[in-house]
Parts: sequence; C-alpha cells; structure tokens
Amino acid sequence: MNPNTSHLRALGQSLWLDNITRDLLDSGTLKHYIDEWSITGLTSNPTIFDEAIGGSAAYDSAIRAAAGTGQSDEELFMDLALDDLRRAADLLWRIFLGSDGVDGWVSLELSPLLVDDTAGTIEAATRLAALAGRPNLFVKIPGTPAGIAAIEEVIFNGVPVNVTLLFSREQYLAAADAFMRGIERRIAAGRDPGVSSVASVFVSRWDKATHGVVPRELRNRLGIAVGGSTYHAYRTMLASPRWRRLAALGARPQRLLWASTGTKDPDAADTLYVEALAAPDTIDTIPEKTLKALADHGKPVAAMAADGIAAHETLELFRKTRVDLDALADQLQRDGARAFAQSWNRLLERVAAKRTAVAPT
Repeated sequence: MNPNTSHLRALGQSLWLDNITRDLLDSGTLKHYIDEWSITGLTSNPTIFDEAIGGSAAYDSAIRAAAGTGQSDEELFMDLALDDLRRAADLLWRIFLGSDGVDGWVSLELSPLLVDDTAGTIEAATRLAALAGRPNLFVKIPGTPAGIAAIEEVIFNGVPVNVTLLFSREQYLAAADAFMRGIERRIAAGRDPGVSSVASVFVSRWDKATHGVVPRELRNRLGIAVGGSTYHAYRTMLASPRWRRLAALGARPQRLLWASTGTKDPDAADTLYVEALAAPDTIDTIPEKTLKALADHGKPVAAMAADGIAAHETLELFRKTRVDLDALADQLQRDGARAFAQSWNRLLERVAAKRTAVAPT
C-alpha cells in the first residue's frame, strides 16, 4: 500500500477518485488504485464523461449496438454511464460491505438542466436510483435553492444523495439541514433512518476566482480557509443535540466531502489542498492527476484543526480586502451550475456525433 495515500486513510479520511472511464475499468487501473493507493470510492460528472467518450474508442461498440433503439442522446448516455458505474460499484462492493456502507460508493450526476426544477429533480433522482440497481450509488443533486428543497424529499424517499456544488459554510449547513429534515420525516413515518448522504464542498475555485484581486500573500489561502470554517460547522453539527438524537435512532452522518481539490495555480504545490484538508471523518474526492502526485511525493501531515479559529482569522483578512464572501459563494454556485449545464450540452453533442461516426453502414 502506498504510504502517502495510506497515511490519510490512517488519519480517518477517505480518498475517492474524481474520475471514471471505461478504459480505467478495462485496464485494471481502477482496481490498482483501490488495492494499492487507498481509493475507496469515486465520483463522476458530465465533463469527465464527455472527455472519456470523446477521447477514446472504448464506448464505440456500445454506441453502435444502440443503433435503431430509438433512444434519445440523453437516454443513451445514461445507459453508458450506468454501465460504467455499475461495474465500479461492483468493484467497490467489498469495501462497501466491510465499512458498513461508509465507503465503497460511486456517484451519478443528474441532468444539470434540472438545477432550478425541484419536482423534476425528485422524479429523476428516484427513477435513476432504481434504474442503477446498486445500493452503493449516490445520486448527485446540486445544493442550489431548488436542489435543497429536492434533497429533503429524495432523502425521505430513501435515495442516497451526494449534495454537490456547495461552496460555503452556509451552503453546507443548508444541505445538512435538508438531509436531517428528510431523516426526521422518515423517523416520524416509521421508516429506516439509515439513508446515506455526503455533502460536497468545492475548494479550489475560491482561489481561482480571487487570484488576481487579492495580495500575493493571500493567494491560494481562501479555499482552505472556507474548508476549515466548514469543517468546524460539520463537527459542531455532529455534536449537536439534534444530530445525537437522530444518531441514537439509527441515522448515519452526512459525511463532509472535499471536491475540486486539484491545484489550479501552477505556482502552488500540486498536493496543496489534499494536504491542507486532511481531516478525520471526511472524504477527499481527488482528481487522477492529483492522486498520482500524492502517491509520488505527498508528505505526512497533521489533521486539520476542528476549532476553525485559524480559518476564521484568514477569512477576516479576505473581508478586509473587500472580498464579499457571501456574494462570491453564491456567484461560484451559479457559475458552477452554468458550467455543468454547458458540459452536459457538450456531452450530448459528443454522443450524437459518436452515433453518427460509428453507425453501422
């Protein structure tokens, strides 16, 4: 086992790969990451699948076989994605069982075009979870206002949820509250409260957004500070009487997940966020490039402080530079939703082009 990745596992943090391709599965690379580099789950998104389908011939035979089925481009893509994610879920199944459902998960993104459609999100999440047919699959729902309303209902319906596109402590707390409301309703209805969820807080985009507008000494510090503040809120929530009551009745914690942990600044360390956000009872969903860097030259680190003091001090420095953190968090979420929608549209265009290119003659 690689010592640089196993160190984080020993610290109590899970490492999930932020990638899924058919080539990763067919080549045995994903199995290698699981067996040797401490990977215990994975996530996906439209950009990942767009690059995977467009960048190789691995999907061509499946696309060709779908000719004449009458499927829409979106339906065909969902079939391709679910095929990959079912295989990955099966590969991670022993981890899922061995960790009592804490690890061993895969995640599937809903159509980003549903970002403002609460009812459509609820319907699509419930339908896709049933279609996937794997208990260790999360449906990804953005933590936007419409998404927050959907999350409560989807959790109440018993569907595991990865809340995505969270950028701040406040957005995280809204997601945690929606999750707990769904669990509370299940308890009131006499249902099993053990529905799993994770809350994905995006980190590096903060620093990319402020790179040119803050003093040099503050560059690449904002995302980590937001993470520290959110981690403090997470630990506080887990210690609250509300959560303790739910846990006593069999509820599972909604785990905090760090997303967007690849370094964007070429002048910064390529393992910057991974090492700074090492924290027990969290997940780092790590890009493949960053995973390779960690395995090659990552350093042992101490766990992130749970009190949030240093994080809040850093956030105050940014406020003094007149960075409106609340407004920027909302803007980052809107920009993220827009970028996912653009990636989704490109992905469907890619699928349509592939259908034409590989169609039987």
